[in-house]
Amino acid sequence: MDEVDALVLGVIQGLTEFLPVSSSGHIEIGKYVLGSNLIPSENLLFTIVVHFATALSTMVVFRKDIYELLTRAIAPSINKENKFILNILISMVPAVIVGLYFEKELEMLFNGNILLVGSMLIITGILLLTTVNAKENNKEISYLNSLVIGVSQAFAMIPGISRSGATISTSLILGINKIDAAKFSFLMVIPLIIGKIFKDFLSDSISYSNIDLNIFIIGFLSSFITGILACKWMLKLVKGNKLKYFAYYCFIVGTIAIITDLN
Repeated sequence: MDEVDALVLGVIQGLTEFLPVSSSGHIEIGKYVLGSNLIPSENLLFTIVVHFATALSTMVVFRKDIYELLTRAIAPSINKENKFILNILISMVPAVIVGLYFEKELEMLFNGNILLVGSMLIITGILLLTTVNAKENNKEISYLNSLVIGVSQAFAMIPGISRSGATISTSLILGINKIDAAKFSFLMVIPLIIGKIFKDFLSDSISYSNIDLNIFIIGFLSSFITGILACKWMLKLVKGNKLKYFAYYCFIVGTIAIITDLN
């Protein structure tokens, strides 16, 4: 991997982490197209760096919301802020269970299986189309809804299933307000990303020898900057009910990926 590859993969991560087209699926496609030859330990470290960048970009965009949540949630009485945090914790449960008990099985899916990625992108497209006629009832995010949204997030651990697409689509189907659905989708993933980063750092899978620091800096900055732009853009897209256009995109890219793999 050179600086150009790092830039391209960083931009892909930053855009697709928030846009409903699957960041993991596009990273797999990007590696396939670029022919990335990073050894697994370096590959893991680069993945950690760009994922941290997108988590940080989420914190920047929602810095006011996060500040209010952290400062008001410590109140002794029950309020909407500590309820929101509890909802986030509940939503994490399915993904944590799947990540802990099926870690090796999940890792096997990230081996350049473009046929799988293409198929899952088509499923993502179908999910996005279900939001076209979804009625917005302005429901609050209940504990049960948080669990259901969390299940959809767990399914999105498969490359090609968009996490934001799955969680936002599920929220809209449940009748949750569009902006609340998007905000909850973006905030609920921050603890998972940070937790996964700490877990990977504590493992023995990362090698720090012979690392080209420029590659990681370029990957981080490109992912961080594009992440901020994509997050703000996605909020406008959800509000304007324009997710169907990304469904068409997923159908096209998914079909191309399937045909490419079969040939």
